[in-house]
Amino acid sequence: MPHIVFEKNSLIKTPIKDKNIEFLFTAVSYHTEEQNRKTEYKIAVKNEDKEFLLTIKNKDEDFLIKSDKTTRISPVTFIKDALNSYVKLNNSKTIFSNTNNLKQKKEQEHKYLKDINYFVDEFKTSKEIQIEIGFGSGRHLLYQAKNNPNIQFIGLEIHYPSIEQLLRQLELQNITNVLVVNYDARLFMEFIESNQVGKIFVHFPVPWDKKPHRRIYSNEFISEALRVLKVGGTLELRTDSRKYFDFSLELLTNLNKANISIDINKDLEVTSKYEDRWKKQGKNIYDVVLTSKNEDNMTDLNYDFSFDFTISFERFLNHIPYKAIILKNFFVHIEEFYTIIDEENSGLIKVTMGNFDRPVTKYLLVKNGVISYYQGNPLPTSSNIQAHKKLKEIVSI
Repeated sequence: MPHIVFEKNSLIKTPIKDKNIEFLFTAVSYHTEEQNRKTEYKIAVKNEDKEFLLTIKNKDEDFLIKSDKTTRISPVTFIKDALNSYVKLNNSKTIFSNTNNLKQKKEQEHKYLKDINYFVDEFKTSKEIQIEIGFGSGRHLLYQAKNNPNIQFIGLEIHYPSIEQLLRQLELQNITNVLVVNYDARLFMEFIESNQVGKIFVHFPVPWDKKPHRRIYSNEFISEALRVLKVGGTLELRTDSRKYFDFSLELLTNLNKANISIDINKDLEVTSKYEDRWKKQGKNIYDVVLTSKNEDNMTDLNYDFSFDFTISFERFLNHIPYKAIILKNFFVHIEEFYTIIDEENSGLIKVTMGNFDRPVTKYLLVKNGVISYYQGNPLPTSSNIQAHKKLKEIVSI
């Protein structure tokens, strides 16, 4: 990432503007003597419509300025320009800089690859949806999409080379009814409307025999699957792992009401290369299909993440809960604090919160006691909503 080492000087007084780049405020780290941490500064930047933070810390006898990891944005040119502008305004000698040597890669925007925010804010369809979780090579997903052009398919995958391979095939085969997202499937389903999905395919998930808590199948996942499935819709597990089969079957048979079918070594119209190999080796392939029988209530993603009160930032600093608060389905960990220079009752609170498997790190911006999430609200997942409620309790002390 771009950074500059510059001769130590008094930091520039904010707010200040350099052409289209605004430096809005400067915040300095707060810590107790017992913590023995080094002083660090956060510089709030607005470059056109992008807002982010820069970090300044000591580098031997000089200063180092770089992008703040939590609020990092793209393209990197926004960060590079802000770094160069800050050092110029500071009238400091540059010791080292890589901001002029970094070549900006042209971002490849693919029409079928969507960010998770697209499914929160924009995604709407009147078509039946079918979802494949962990599509791997994409052979099964491509086959289904090609043979069912009136269905909207969504492919979920966290392995990026597999995503790139599928996107190439969508173009080559002119398949237009697939959307791809690089996101954790256990959280993704919360952004799909109830009773809209015809099928959910979970084919050959990672067994995680030594870490079963990482498995896609859980009581929470099954509950979300039943919510999004329409009546008659199916959740289909296909696995070569007897342990995963037994584990999933136990979860499914403990449901209050369900329709389950089981097959062993069932032939499908299309198989993966791994399945072909396993069949040659004589391994059993297990299928468990759960069919939805009930219609669920609709969910509302328009959750209000505001803070409907003001705080005394100084009082809060004197009552800091340093330990993470860990509850059943979420956690809240307040990590670091910064006071905004020359502004009363103002600062930054760095917090990590939400789901254990997909936590989010955000800054709370406190301005004259008014609190808001810097760079926008968290995604409205159930774990983030619960964490926000707990966070409101914490900061209102």
